[in-house]
Amino acid sequence: MQAPHRPDAKTPTPAASTQSFSDAERAAVYRAIHERRDMRHFSGGSVSDEVLLRLLRAAHHGPSVGFMQPWRFIRVTSGALREGIHALVEQERGRTAEALGERKNDFMKLKVQGVLDAAEVLVVALPPGREAHIFGRRTLPEMDIASTACAIQNLWLAARAENLGMGWVSLFDPAALAQLLQMPAGAHPLAVLCLGPVTEFYARPMLEQEKWATRAPLQQMLMDNVWAQESRLEAESDAAAPPDQLPRD
Repeated sequence: MQAPHRPDAKTPTPAASTQSFSDAERAAVYRAIHERRDMRHFSGGSVSDEVLLRLLRAAHHGPSVGFMQPWRFIRVTSGALREGIHALVEQERGRTAEALGERKNDFMKLKVQGVLDAAEVLVVALPPGREAHIFGRRTLPEMDIASTACAIQNLWLAARAENLGMGWVSLFDPAALAQLLQMPAGAHPLAVLCLGPVTEFYARPMLEQEKWATRAPLQQMLMDNVWAQESRLEAESDAAAPPDQLPRD
């Protein structure tokens, strides 16, 4: 039997109407994604504690496998430690150059870090005891790394929204960095993040501007159903995408 209609009863509001992004909000998200840059040039200055905590909260809201939250952040304010990190990066820079063979000279022309210039330096590491987390990692133990990368990307996008530059430096010996920062056995550093004001953001990714590499067409990355079957999705999506959702780089 159908319940009688009650004129005074409130009609439930669909979740979509209260949780949807406005057009401007959606455009802002896409803008941050497309205008995010891996910055190497910083202009000094400072980042307030309020903003820094806001960025770290954004990182801490990243998704993680089994909700394990495998990220730890070390804020490096010591000048001596920054010098030590800088030295480790330069050491690995030389080793990387040697490994690149004929591209050695081109690589050595690139600026690969801003450790001594950025307002803030954060080292992101995995904590010890990660093997205890099995949910989602039994066959893919590297998902703790993937989860931490998601947290870093959250921080990166939030930094761009705050008009701050951020660069992810991965040129270092993890064991040496762990020792420098007195990390416990089993901890594993993944990133040195340089964060702070910049004079301007690169118009295009720096490595593209320096002709080190170019962005591959999305079509090359897409397949339908099986590995070798080319996807038809990309061309259709590009044709339908509004201008504020198209890449700017």
